[in-house]
Amino acid sequence: MNQILKKPPYLMISILFVGAFVAFLNNTLLNVALPSIMKDFDVEASTVQWLATGYMLITGILVPASAFLITRFKNKTLFVTSMAIFTIGTALAIWSPTFSVLLTARMIQAVGASVMGPLLMNIMLISFPVEKRGTAMGLFGLVMIMAPAIGPTLSGYLVEHFSWHYLFIIILPFAILSLILAIWKFDNVMETKPVTLDIFSIILSTIGFGGLLYGFSTASTAGWSALEVWGTITIGAIALIIFVLRQLRMEKPLLSMEVYKHPMFALSSVISVVNAMALFSGMILIPLYVQNIRGIEPLDAGLMLLPGALVMGLMSPITGKLFDKIGPRPLAVVGIAIIIGATYYLSKLTLDTSYTYLIVVYTIRMFGISLVMMPIMTNGLNQLPLRLNPHGTAINNTLQQVAGAIGSAVMITIMTNYAKNSAEDMDIKETVAGKAKDKAMELIAGGTDQQEAQVQAAKYAKDLAATMAKQAQVDGINFSFLIATFISVVALILAFFLKRVTQDATPAQKVEEKN
Repeated sequence: MNQILKKPPYLMISILFVGAFVAFLNNTLLNVALPSIMKDFDVEASTVQWLATGYMLITGILVPASAFLITRFKNKTLFVTSMAIFTIGTALAIWSPTFSVLLTARMIQAVGASVMGPLLMNIMLISFPVEKRGTAMGLFGLVMIMAPAIGPTLSGYLVEHFSWHYLFIIILPFAILSLILAIWKFDNVMETKPVTLDIFSIILSTIGFGGLLYGFSTASTAGWSALEVWGTITIGAIALIIFVLRQLRMEKPLLSMEVYKHPMFALSSVISVVNAMALFSGMILIPLYVQNIRGIEPLDAGLMLLPGALVMGLMSPITGKLFDKIGPRPLAVVGIAIIIGATYYLSKLTLDTSYTYLIVVYTIRMFGISLVMMPIMTNGLNQLPLRLNPHGTAINNTLQQVAGAIGSAVMITIMTNYAKNSAEDMDIKETVAGKAKDKAMELIAGGTDQQEAQVQAAKYAKDLAATMAKQAQVDGINFSFLIATFISVVALILAFFLKRVTQDATPAQKVEEKN
């Protein structure tokens, strides 16, 4: 069993930071560019969101295998292989002539990125004792938050002045640098064991998570009553149930469900899932609102997200130290309460909501997130014995990725359906025709030539129809944020049950450590 290292391998952790930074930057760069990609490839929002949710899905499918990979293969071999695959995907994305090729490239990137987070987390867990993990994880958060801090602004600048292809062009050198550093300086600090991979479990997790996401995503275009929607969701749910039952019966499972015998890990896991479903949606809805509805340029849209990301980055080490001193509950309760308030105010958007309002509310929301995510995850992992760390980190990463993907898909579906219903309630076609007729008659009565009046009325009708269509989209976005608010309330209730733990906090763990 792995033991806490006498001295943290700072050089190795730094190399892992570079790799993880590249993966995070790759993810955040694309969010602001989604509207531009929609226009270039002439695809709908429900289609282009697969570049984000599909990436998370592939990661979520493959992360369950990370416990096996980390246990079976040496650290250096695993990281070098992952970064090489990620680099190939990045190069393919640069060349992408069609949406399908770009989506394929993103999937390849996801395959490479899937093991980076779990590997880094496991090495962090064996590098620092429990009482110092909060501060260590806070510093980790500071480094990692640099990606979302500069990502949207950099993305906005590149999309506005060049093209979305440059988002991947700037990633490639960093990926190559990380690969070279890993080959040159990476060490093996974790023990390996000759474990075998259960292929059937991989198949079940793929069908399970893939079925759920496909079903929820397709609902925005096919409708919830369509066979391909409820059918794939049902198949996915059944596959996941079989997957869990199989893990419980296996002597050496792909993912050990034993981690859920530890109550704080279980609670932290549930809170993280609920948060991910509510929070990941904002990463897609905000760019859609500011660019598609408000017409804000990509660079300005990116700058709008910058203060929130910087606040989150600056708070990360502070939150880590606070966690070591006061534990997870105060941070989680206050943080989630802030998230609830900010998300509710994001459900009050209009066609002319001020730029300042968007910056302030989004920044407050990110401040709340900075108090919640890392402390909850760290507290749950702190209760696990070291031998279960690979399984705990794998389950955490899997659930957050898939919950984020499903949450994003559900919110896009809710937005699309509510916007459609809102447009029908407005009866845009009939309303515009009536208003145009009234406008023409008003102009004629005022002395305008009949032909000129018809031209002006037609222009008026076109502008009115566009405004009403945008209002319907705003209604959809607002309703989605309102749903996200109620989801966050569930997380707040659960946060009151959090308790500070250590590895020897329960009798069950003491028995495990003796064994």
